[in-house]
Amino acid sequence: MAMRITRRRVLEASGAALASASLPSFGGPALAQADEVHGLSTFGELALPADFPYFAYVNPNAPKGGTLTMQIKRAGGNQSFDTFNTLNTFVLQGDGAAGMDACFDSLMAGSGDEPGSLYGLLAKSVAISQDRLTYRFRLRPEAKFHDGSRVTASDVAFSMNLLKAKGHPSFRLTLNELVSSKAEGDDIVVVQLSPKRSRDLHLIAAGLPVFSEKYWSTRNFEASTLEPPLGSGAYKVGRFEQGRFIEFERVPDYWGKDLPVNIGTNNFDRVRWEYFRDRQVAFEAFKSGVITFQEEFTSRIWATGYDFPSINEGKVKKESVPKTEPIGSQGWIFNLRRDKFSDPRIREALGLCFDFDWTNKNIMFSSFSRMTSYFENSDCKAIGKPSPAELKLLEPFRGQVPDEVFDEPFLPPVSDGSGSDRNLLRRADEMLRAAGCKRDGNVLKLPNGQPFEIEFLDSQAALQPHTQPFQANLKRLGINATSRIVDAAQYQRRTQEFDFDIVSMALSGSSIPSDTLRIVYGSSAAKTPGSRNLGGIASPAIDAMIETIGQAHSYAEVVIAAKCLDRLLRAGRYWIPMWWNAHEWLAYWDMFDRPQTKPKYTSGAPGIWWYDAEKAKRIGKA
Repeated sequence: MAMRITRRRVLEASGAALASASLPSFGGPALAQADEVHGLSTFGELALPADFPYFAYVNPNAPKGGTLTMQIKRAGGNQSFDTFNTLNTFVLQGDGAAGMDACFDSLMAGSGDEPGSLYGLLAKSVAISQDRLTYRFRLRPEAKFHDGSRVTASDVAFSMNLLKAKGHPSFRLTLNELVSSKAEGDDIVVVQLSPKRSRDLHLIAAGLPVFSEKYWSTRNFEASTLEPPLGSGAYKVGRFEQGRFIEFERVPDYWGKDLPVNIGTNNFDRVRWEYFRDRQVAFEAFKSGVITFQEEFTSRIWATGYDFPSINEGKVKKESVPKTEPIGSQGWIFNLRRDKFSDPRIREALGLCFDFDWTNKNIMFSSFSRMTSYFENSDCKAIGKPSPAELKLLEPFRGQVPDEVFDEPFLPPVSDGSGSDRNLLRRADEMLRAAGCKRDGNVLKLPNGQPFEIEFLDSQAALQPHTQPFQANLKRLGINATSRIVDAAQYQRRTQEFDFDIVSMALSGSSIPSDTLRIVYGSSAAKTPGSRNLGGIASPAIDAMIETIGQAHSYAEVVIAAKCLDRLLRAGRYWIPMWWNAHEWLAYWDMFDRPQTKPKYTSGAPGIWWYDAEKAKRIGKA
């Protein structure tokens, strides 16, 4: 699959790695006379010239062929880890299939060496108005949909307007300040942004999928569908069986195969995604060769599972790759829409009952570090007391936010590792009582007199070994904590409707956070069904920091505002932070090869890998 900034990555919870460009601009309405540039960059010049041949981390002569088989490990939009019942992943309805991004091209595509850059794909160039509110993209005349029809400016304008009006809430919330997208002939699309636009909205627009206006004119975009859509990307939908697997076939005459952003990528003839509800069953599928590439997230399997004949015979390889990119956040999320979680003292008390140190040692083979920040492994992580620059942003909210925001950021406590630290449980009990909870025999009652009951909702049982000791500690305080494992469809419905007490959520990190953070932490998103703001966080101070991040004119300004945001989120006790891994765990059947150089900000696996027929033959997988 292409190593590029996809729509999923553009709308990831930690914000798109995209921002405003320092590029030639022009004044007045004379758009046609403006200089056109070959890409957009964050806060400075593009690293690559207009005539760059390909990205430095790819093999331009990588052979094409073979099949790559994976399991979905990251989901965005309406996607589910467990199943799929629609091939439209850009709307709220249904459980979207994995891999659909590969079917659609965007105006521009990103580089794994530059977290804040985009280079031409459908668009050959772009001209930018003096006020940076008008963007005039010039399309490549050779761009074609899979049916041979030309990709026109009208298709681009139609796609942007459609996603703003009817797309998944993540698109609608992000595109709110996109005023218009209009075609000027077949090859020019003009994108107009509001003066309130964020720093990187034009780049988000340049990364959106482009649909065929003619195709969708006779179909309901918002409905679930298993009809393969018409796209223009390097792959198209092949065989699939609903809820079990889906294959994508490389388009041999793909119009953009020789573009610099595509050379050395899209190397597999087929990419197949397999679905399994149980991680152990999925791992057995990998061991048997049904799955050929595996990114491992389960410490128990990584520590003890990779001792089977094929790996001992050298047919399967495993490696631990240090992560150079920022780490996303992961934790148990409180639903603040429920009265029982309205008091931050109660939320902090519940967090004291999770013994990470015991869990890490006894369940996760001491493989992880405790997550303390929403921006781990990043310059944006708040450390120590606020700097003068941070205080300047925070002072207007003094008295409206916890005093802790102006001091050292909150850190979850280190336990004695016993699994049931009496000192921490005593502190938790004291905080619960201070918040108005009362003990009635073995039952803790909320301030309203109702028994304190908590349901942990999930669609898989993978976290049960971690959750059950946590729940046991909660029960020691008189809280009836239970788990409910539901099927994927019910889980999606309940999270979209915010019908839960606590859920776990993992979000991807970003080298340059943007105001797409509002999708997860913004007040508007808290009121939007289907948004990623599962917790219901609604804070004017947090909204202001997200806005400041979106309007920042330099990376230094982004970092200052993001540190402030980190302080506010941590002070709010909106989550119970889990853990993070400093390495990427990869395992694969030894039938692939890769470039000698990897991208600076990602492992590149498996997007820039390719199938090696000789290796496959040696291990009996040809």
